[in-house]
Amino acid sequence: MIAGTVGSNIAFAAEPAKAASASTVLLSGIEAGHSDSSVRAQDDFFRHVNGSWLKKTEIPADKASAGAFIDLREATIPHLHAIIEGLSKTKNKTGTDAQKIADLYASFMDTAHIDAMGLKPLQGEFAKVDGMTDKKQISTLMAWLNRTSIGAPYDFQIHQDNKDSTKYVLDVSQSGLGLPDRDYYLKDDDAKLKDFRAKYVKHIEKMLTLAGDKEAAKHATDILALETELAKVQWTKVELRDPVKAYNKVEISKLDTLTPGYDWNTYLSELGVKGKIDYIIVSQPSYLTGFNKVLQETSLDSWKTYFKWHILRSAAGQLSKDFADENFAFNSTTLRGVPEQEARWKRGVRLADSGMGESLGKMYVARHFPAASKAKMEKLVSNLLVAYKQSIDTLDWMSPATKKEAQAKLATFMPKIGYPNKWRDYSGLTVTKGDAVGNLRNIRSFAAQFELNKLGKPVDRDEWGMTPQTVNAYYNPEMNEIVFPAAILQPPFFNAKADDAVNYGAIGAVIGHEISHGFDDQGAQYDGLGNLRDWWTKEDHEKFAAKTAILVKQYSAFSPIPGYNVNGELTLGENIADNSGLAIAYKAYKLSLGGKPAPVIGGLTGDQRFFMGFAQVWRTKMREASMIVQLKTDPHSPGEIRANGTLRNMPGFYDAYKLKEGDKMFLTPAERVSIW
Repeated sequence: MIAGTVGSNIAFAAEPAKAASASTVLLSGIEAGHSDSSVRAQDDFFRHVNGSWLKKTEIPADKASAGAFIDLREATIPHLHAIIEGLSKTKNKTGTDAQKIADLYASFMDTAHIDAMGLKPLQGEFAKVDGMTDKKQISTLMAWLNRTSIGAPYDFQIHQDNKDSTKYVLDVSQSGLGLPDRDYYLKDDDAKLKDFRAKYVKHIEKMLTLAGDKEAAKHATDILALETELAKVQWTKVELRDPVKAYNKVEISKLDTLTPGYDWNTYLSELGVKGKIDYIIVSQPSYLTGFNKVLQETSLDSWKTYFKWHILRSAAGQLSKDFADENFAFNSTTLRGVPEQEARWKRGVRLADSGMGESLGKMYVARHFPAASKAKMEKLVSNLLVAYKQSIDTLDWMSPATKKEAQAKLATFMPKIGYPNKWRDYSGLTVTKGDAVGNLRNIRSFAAQFELNKLGKPVDRDEWGMTPQTVNAYYNPEMNEIVFPAAILQPPFFNAKADDAVNYGAIGAVIGHEISHGFDDQGAQYDGLGNLRDWWTKEDHEKFAAKTAILVKQYSAFSPIPGYNVNGELTLGENIADNSGLAIAYKAYKLSLGGKPAPVIGGLTGDQRFFMGFAQVWRTKMREASMIVQLKTDPHSPGEIRANGTLRNMPGFYDAYKLKEGDKMFLTPAERVSIW
C-alpha cells in the first residue's frame, strides 16, 4: 500500500534540462532561461525562478498541464515506443514477454478491426448482467467486476496487515463512482461541480445511445441517482487519511452484521479466497452498511443499468472510435479541460506499460539507466539518512523515549533505487493479437490474481509498487521503504553532472520528502516493522499537532483559482513531507560540503542554487478544470504552492535571499513551521 508519493495524481510537468556543455557543467542544473528577474525572489520565488517559462509555455493540446513531471514522462514514452517497435519487427516465440508486448500494442493499434467489431467484445459481459434474476446474484457479479477492475460499489486490495506486517490481508473499500469525488455529486453550492454533474448525465446518455439503449436518457438519470446515493455514504478524502479509523478487522462469519443478507461467502468464493482467510479488513464499515441499504432500496433493473454502464466505460478506450471519442470528450475535455486526444501510438505505449510494466522496465533500464546514476543516488540517500539521524536528537517536539523509537525506525528504512532486484513473471498472462478488449480484461485479471496469490504466503520485500520507468517516488509504511524509480533520476530532479547544491535542492528534497513520510501524521503511526502502533507519547502528539495545525491553516489560505482553496487537511501529509524533506536536504547539503564554503557560480551562492534547484522542479501550468480535480481529490498541493508554501518556512531561505518584513514571502518567526 503506497502511502506517500512525491508526484501528484494529476500529472505535473517540466521541461527536461538541456544537455550541459563542458564549460557550463556546474551550471547544468540551473535553467536560467526560465527565470524572471522582474519578479523579486523575496515576493514570489516560484515566479522568480519559473516566470519566463510560465509566460512562454503553452500547455500541449493533449495535456491537462505542463511542468517538471509530465515532460519527463513524455520523454520516457518514445524510449518505450522504440523498445516496442523493435519487438514488433522481430519474430517472437509464442508465450514470451516479447510476443505479448508486441501483440498487445498491435491489437490496440489495429483500429480497422476495432471499429469493425463495434460493441461485440462487450456482449458477453452485458449478458452476465442481463442474466441476473435476483439481487442475491450481485455478489457473484461483484467478484468478477473486482477481478477485472471494472467500477463497482466496493473493491478489494491486498496488502500487509497493518497490525501484523508479516502477513498479507484482503482489504475491502469504497468505490463505484463515475465522477472524481463525492463532492461532484453532493455540492449544490458549487456551480462548476453542478455543471460537471449535468454534463456527466449527458455523457452517460450519449454512451448508452451509442450502445443501442432505447431508454438512454432515463437510464442516465437513474445511474446518477444511484451513484449519488453511494456518494452520500462514502467517507471524505480527509477521513480516508486516518489509518487507525480504516483498520477494522472483521471475521468472515461476522460480515453479515455490517451488511445483513449480503452474500459474502459467494463473493469470497468467486474471488478464490474462501477457506484461505478467516478475516478481512473493512476500511469503511459505515460505507458498507450504507451500500447494503442502497442495494436493498434500489431495483434490480437500476443495478443492471449501473453495472452495464461501468462495463462500458471501463472498456471505452479499447472500443470503436465513436465510443473512444465520447469517452475522451467527457473524461478529458469536460472534466480536465484537455482539448485534444493524445496520439494513438502514445496511448498504445501506455497500455503496454500498464499491462507489462516490469518487463518493459527491464529493457528500459538496460538502455537508459547508467550504473553511475544509481551509485550517486545511493550516496545522496545515505547522506539524507545521516541528516535525519542527526536531526532526530535535536527535535523540540519529541521526547527522549520517542526519539529512541524514531532512531530505531530510521535504522530499518529500506531504500530501493532504480529498479527491482527481481522482475515480475508474466508467464500467466495471455495476450491475443486482434482482441483489444480481451487483452485489457486479461491484463487486469492477471494483476488481480497476482495480488490474490499473495494471501497465505510470506511477504515479498523485493516487490516494487512502481515500475522503473515511472517518474515518481514513494514511501510504503508497511514495508518502511523508500523507492526511487530510474526515470525520476533525470534533470531537473537529478543530474549526475550538475552542481551538488542543485541536486540536493531537487532530488535531495525528493529523498527527504519520502523519508519524512515515515514521520508524518500518517506514517508516524507505523513502527519500524511496518505495524500500526502508537510509539509516541501523549505530549509528542500534542506538540506535533500544534505545529501541523499551523501548516493546515497556512495551506488552506492558498487559492490557486478563484473560489477554490487548497484543502489543508487533505494535503497535510504531503505538505509535512515537502517542508521536512527540504529542511533535511538543506542539512544534508551542508554536511556534504565537509565544512568548506560552497563556491559562488554565476553570481549565485550555494544556498541560492539549492533553493532554485528546489523551485524549478515544481514549475507547473495547469488547466482550470484539471486544477479543480486536483484540489478535490489529490493529497498534493499544486506545484506553485509546493514551492512558495514550503520556502516560507525555511530559515535558510530567509538568509540566502535576505528576506525582511514587508516582503511577500515573509512570515514572522512565530508564523513559521519548523518540523525538522
